[in-house]
Amino acid sequence: MKTIVCDKPNEFIWKQKSKTLKKQGEALVQIRRIGICGTDYHAFRGEQAYFEYPRVLGHELAGVIEEVEDNEYDFKVGDQVSIIPYMYCGSCIACRNGKTNCCTDMKVLGVHIDGGMQEYMSVPLSALIKTNELSLDQSVILEPIAIGAHAVRRAEIREGETVAVLGAGPIGLGVMAIAKGRGAKVIAMDVNESRLEFCRSWANVDSTVNVMNQPYETLLQLTGGDLPTVVLDATGNVRSMTDAFRYVSHGGRLVYVGLVKSDITFSDPEFHKKELTLLSSRNATKEDFGVVMDAIQSGAVDASRFITHRSSFETMIDGFESWLRPESKVIKAIVEL
Repeated sequence: MKTIVCDKPNEFIWKQKSKTLKKQGEALVQIRRIGICGTDYHAFRGEQAYFEYPRVLGHELAGVIEEVEDNEYDFKVGDQVSIIPYMYCGSCIACRNGKTNCCTDMKVLGVHIDGGMQEYMSVPLSALIKTNELSLDQSVILEPIAIGAHAVRRAEIREGETVAVLGAGPIGLGVMAIAKGRGAKVIAMDVNESRLEFCRSWANVDSTVNVMNQPYETLLQLTGGDLPTVVLDATGNVRSMTDAFRYVSHGGRLVYVGLVKSDITFSDPEFHKKELTLLSSRNATKEDFGVVMDAIQSGAVDASRFITHRSSFETMIDGFESWLRPESKVIKAIVEL
């Protein structure tokens, strides 16, 4: 079985190992699609928090069940599936309260434990989503869009609210699309004009703001002086996450969707003056995957345009670094097996 290993920062290597065996109570899944995420880019560059080498990357995954026992989930051989990559304990306080996305002993595929850059994986049945009605390409983007869906749910976005989303990468785009589906007025914010144009055409946002050109004043103008009631930051950038406090209305909510390996500071008097609600949003739950499936089937999320680059499994190592370059204009790259 072929496997791609990130052996150390800036180095992938091929490894040949015996085919994975199905574990009791799990399904053997043939991996058919691997989505490349910012986490993978950061891990490759040695910039990912909570990360150790060597590691098999890959947590945006779709495939086909090759072996499975009779089970309560009605999974069968040949079923197409998407994989929920957050392996949770099921017994900690978060899991007991249904918040499996922030389990105290969370093990994320491709981050804390080996992920899907291999031909086969044995996967717990609870971590599988049946996607027979979707294509493989649609199945593989469920996870990144689900992270956006979870952030929107955390923010409790209501119909008619004005929502600003900082960061027009895949996660930010997912936030925008799901927020639009909730009936929000969405403002996309980024430093890249081509990304902002994609937000207009793909996520159907109401307005765009280039953060390099008086963003605070522009937001005031767009909101009649009120500022957005919800701001979600999906940049993973310290300056952006710090500046985001300025962009939220009095009584509003600020949600950090992106993760940065640093401290964030803010003015407590300003925080209290506005009586802001500050939230973090981590990963997603099965409920969020369901929201995204509905959005894809309704046409609100278009996988064909979201996926901009692709390679075969055999050629991924050679092409991976090119996806890191801004001039490549990657939105989402996927690997086909």
